[in-house]
Amino acid sequence: GPITFAMAAHEPQTIRFAIRGPIAPSDLPGLGNRVCAVLQSSEASVALVDVSGVGTDAVTVDALARLQLAARRRRCRVRLRHASDELRELVAFMGLADVFLDQ
Repeated sequence: GPITFAMAAHEPQTIRFAIRGPIAPSDLPGLGNRVCAVLQSSEASVALVDVSGVGTDAVTVDALARLQLAARRRRCRVRLRHASDELRELVAFMGLADVFLDQ
């Protein structure tokens, strides 16, 4: 009925993609541009990003922070999936633990 339809209409649209590493500083602009294009075309409100293939370093966290900023400009929220314990620790160390929530 109409109630079910209304509930479905309010569910967030989700896009899923993966980022593979290692990520070099020179990769950041291209990666950002590609992800921004995907987000813009999808109109998703949640981006589930598989980071199981990325390295654990400051460049990776920089890339993820840039993605989160670009996503927020489009009213989208990035959620990291399959982050290693080391990446979680580095994200927390850099003060971004509350930015990236796993689902």
